[in-house]
Amino acid sequence: MNIDIPEGKDAITYVWGELVPEIGAAASNFSLAVYAHTTLGLREFEAARLRVAQLNGCVFCLDWRTERAGEKVEEEFADAVTQWRTTDAFDDRTRLAAEYAERYALDHHGLDEEFWSRMTAHYSQAEIVELSMSIGSWLAFGRLNHVLGIDTMCVLPGP
Repeated sequence: MNIDIPEGKDAITYVWGELVPEIGAAASNFSLAVYAHTTLGLREFEAARLRVAQLNGCVFCLDWRTERAGEKVEEEFADAVTQWRTTDAFDDRTRLAAEYAERYALDHHGLDEEFWSRMTAHYSQAEIVELSMSIGSWLAFGRLNHVLGIDTMCVLPGP
């Protein structure tokens, strides 16, 4: 860990709640909203989330699987995300979600007209904004937890 956590304190609660209570609570609410209010399909949501987790190296995010109505993506899904360019496990929307997450994280200046033409052919404007906000949340908070060294003891923050 790169932050000193007092003995007996939960690292996530301490860092997100006690050290910066106003910022941490707002960040937690944003993080939770991405999961609670998404309109995106589970596979495209998880393809983008897992691709960001892979790039961030956040241990918790890599192990986490979003569950909806008792359903999760299959066990092999994370491997397919790594191979998003060539896997036959993805439809066009899921493949684009993984591609967008990768390009957003690594080369956001390189999101060209050709890419946006493909995105707008498969996603509505609202879905693009939602996916963008979700990726931004995962990118920021996954990196934050990893950089501070608390990603090995992370749980999805409560409100």
